[in-house]
Amino acid sequence: MARYKTAMADAEYRALAAFRHSIRKFLRFSEEAARAAGIEPQQYQLLLAVRGLPPEVEPTVGELAQRLQIQHHSAVELLDRSQRRGLVRRARSRGDRRQVLVELLPKGEKLLRELAMHHRDALTGAAPALVQALELLLKAAPQGVSATQAKKRAGG
Repeated sequence: MARYKTAMADAEYRALAAFRHSIRKFLRFSEEAARAAGIEPQQYQLLLAVRGLPPEVEPTVGELAQRLQIQHHSAVELLDRSQRRGLVRRARSRGDRRQVLVELLPKGEKLLRELAMHHRDALTGAAPALVQALELLLKAAPQGVSATQAKKRAGG
């Protein structure tokens, strides 16, 4: 992790803590909602990742692993469990037969639709706290630190 020459002010610590708290509350909601629907939280994340990909990005195992921030072999295991539950299936790419693509099955699509609506509503409710925490962070950031520099510092 990079070392910074400027110390952080108390307001920055409070803003970071508030932002993390808001994110964690949403993530906990998400985990509980997925379990209540009868699937693992990572299965919901997988369904969302497949459905939410930009049209120019193919849903390969590698791409999904990257989007979920898990190892390739973990993505394969997650796909195996999700396929056994009838949520997704694998299909060979028509353009490159070596590539395996992931498709949502009707059961997975239905489950995703229901969970995503609940998530949208929860996130809409959490948005004011997230925005407020971000505003505090931006206000508390050292003078001269641009959004691009802050993103680089965060590893993004």
